[in-house]
Amino acid sequence: MLSVDLGSLLLWGVFATGLLTLIMTGSQQLGWSRMSLPYLIGSMFTPHRGRSMLIGFALHFAIGIVFAVLYALLFESWGRASWWLGLLLGLVHGLFMLVVGIWALPFFHPRMAGKHHGPTPTRQLEPPGFLALNYGRRTPMISMLAHLVYGTVLGAFYELAAGGA
Repeated sequence: MLSVDLGSLLLWGVFATGLLTLIMTGSQQLGWSRMSLPYLIGSMFTPHRGRSMLIGFALHFAIGIVFAVLYALLFESWGRASWWLGLLLGLVHGLFMLVVGIWALPFFHPRMAGKHHGPTPTRQLEPPGFLALNYGRRTPMISMLAHLVYGTVLGAFYELAAGGA
């Protein structure tokens, strides 16, 4: 039976989230995607661009840790963890986020226009569209890569931490 201490889980959750964020933010900085997850998250809470990035980064890392706990619960329920199980979870996680999570964002984001309702003075953010393609045609590929890395890291290090316990 696997068993990993909470400290290791939090450490690797932060590390995996950091890599995911690095890939997503780096791709944005290189002009490969226009999607900024921290900005999308943070702008739900404030219209101030600087504060929204700070809030968004904090919440993005908190969400990443929550997902790390969910991955760990799955590994525990299976009684095993590995890089390839993490990769598979990352695949499902990434697909879910692109197909369902991003699609649903305009329905509850107070500053995002919707597919059927254009921009208003308060709803000025462009909706992501199917697979977040409105943020660039490379966005789905980059997002999937980032989630695959996230899952692989969690699976590999969960296996190492459990094996060393």
